[in-house]
Amino acid sequence: MKDRAQKRIDELVTRYSAMAGLRGSVAEAAERIIMAYRDGHRILACGNGGSAADSLHIVGELMKAFVCPRRLPAAWREKLASCAHSDYITQNLQMALPAISFVSEAGLLTAYANDVAPDMNFAQQVFGQGQAGDVLIAISTSGNSANVLYAAEVARAMGITVVALTGRSGGKLRELADVLINVPEDETFKIQELHLPVYHALCLAVEAEFYGEEK
Repeated sequence: MKDRAQKRIDELVTRYSAMAGLRGSVAEAAERIIMAYRDGHRILACGNGGSAADSLHIVGELMKAFVCPRRLPAAWREKLASCAHSDYITQNLQMALPAISFVSEAGLLTAYANDVAPDMNFAQQVFGQGQAGDVLIAISTSGNSANVLYAAEVARAMGITVVALTGRSGGKLRELADVLINVPEDETFKIQELHLPVYHALCLAVEAEFYGEEK
């Protein structure tokens, strides 16, 4: 990991001293995500309730500029030059870090819950969307959400790295995670309050690795 990416992990610990014990796991998670992107893979994310919103938030920070400019390189501008609205398109398109949240597929989620098994909704998407080398960010404050656990099991079987964001205990997800980030809180809302700066730090670190200086 480059210095500018590591700086983002250090800032997390500086601003949230309670996270000092998680510096290594957050840095490892960032490295795993960076490696996945270097090899042409993508990030998958899932969670329930507030954690579902967090999974969508993560995608929002990765798929467009967060704090670093993501201008299209010349090669992409040349490919898009034939578009009827080339100037507008190339002015507004940004380089993306591919990511998908499983919670946004309302049609599939409701169909699977109705027709098959509601607690397999994320696992089915891992199986259908994931590839070996991807990273699954599995978010569960308790670490025991059944649909997140099943998704993690399928991910591990497929060669997908599992980065788990949980509360202090880690729950059952602790045993399925390649990287466990178990923030030091026990109440749901307090865990969620710490998850946000963790995944912000991850997104900032990964973006800094690929897109350099801040705006």
